[in-house]
Amino acid sequence: MADGLTYPSRVGLDDKNPGNGNDALFLKKFSGEILQTFEESNIFKPLHTIRTIESGKSAQFPVTGIASAKYHTPGENIAEAEVGGTASKYLSDIKKTEKIITIDKMLVASTFLANIDDLKNHYDIRSVYANELGKALAVRFDTAVAKVFIGAARNVSNISTVTPAGSILDISQNAFVAVGATNADVTDPTGAELVAALFSAAQRMDENDVPSEGRFCVLRPAEYYRLITGADDSNSFSLTSAINKDIGGAGSLAAGNIPQIAGISIFKSNHIPSGNLGGSDVDGDANNDPFGAGNGYNADFSNTKGIVAHSAAVGTVKLLDLATESEYQIERQGTLFVAKYAMGHGVLRPECAIELIA
Repeated sequence: MADGLTYPSRVGLDDKNPGNGNDALFLKKFSGEILQTFEESNIFKPLHTIRTIESGKSAQFPVTGIASAKYHTPGENIAEAEVGGTASKYLSDIKKTEKIITIDKMLVASTFLANIDDLKNHYDIRSVYANELGKALAVRFDTAVAKVFIGAARNVSNISTVTPAGSILDISQNAFVAVGATNADVTDPTGAELVAALFSAAQRMDENDVPSEGRFCVLRPAEYYRLITGADDSNSFSLTSAINKDIGGAGSLAAGNIPQIAGISIFKSNHIPSGNLGGSDVDGDANNDPFGAGNGYNADFSNTKGIVAHSAAVGTVKLLDLATESEYQIERQGTLFVAKYAMGHGVLRPECAIELIA
């Protein structure tokens, strides 16, 4: 005898795991959109070294120096110490050290969606929330890595002596200055000045034996477009040599981009930090401290305009990659969505980073 009930095929039911409820499968779309937004919003992710660990609180990055070569005198023992000395004049004492990067606290982006609001709403608000959570994590990730690149440029404790006073390049002077130096010229750099600065940065990298492959520059949008148009501080435009195909590759005004200058790939990003963030709580409680001031990833970025670096300058240790969770809470009649990751960022090779200031 029929009981008069209708038994629908529940679209959201995971038949392999029926205990997860009738809406288990609906969460896949939300999760996927977060991951996609995170990948698309990052500039610095592919521009530095990333190591994944399965457990622990930190990771070790061995750093080695360089060997030397000397002409050999026939008959002399290469391994023996010099007469009256304690070391061989032929054997290289290759310097060694390590860089430890610690995992920061869990970084979390979350939101709550009331069930009644979800029912009343006429469009898919979940996808909007998903994009925003992904962007929030992407911005924090990218900004933190950018800060560490700047910390690397200001770092003077190298294993070698190739960068004796840090690598702070004043664009308007086209000269390297000491960490914390100020300049009375407060005008924005012109396109020609930026081009000249990039060639000076390339020269410094050559002198530091930084590999040619993998060099890049990230500028704020204002400096990026000044590089293309050659605009000066009064916003008068004069085409700069950066769009010359012999200098900027296939760059053009029509495309609005410059692929390379002096062998350095050019990018733009809103995530280059600005202002004095020394007292800010954003990134201030990170476990890593590239500036040595006890403010986490924070410092004074008032003069920062961009970064020139190699991917070996900065490393990220990843304990938990981007993950998402969601839970329908009966007592609150809504769904809590959480996106999170556990990573840490630190300086590896300071000689591979240059800060552009003006």
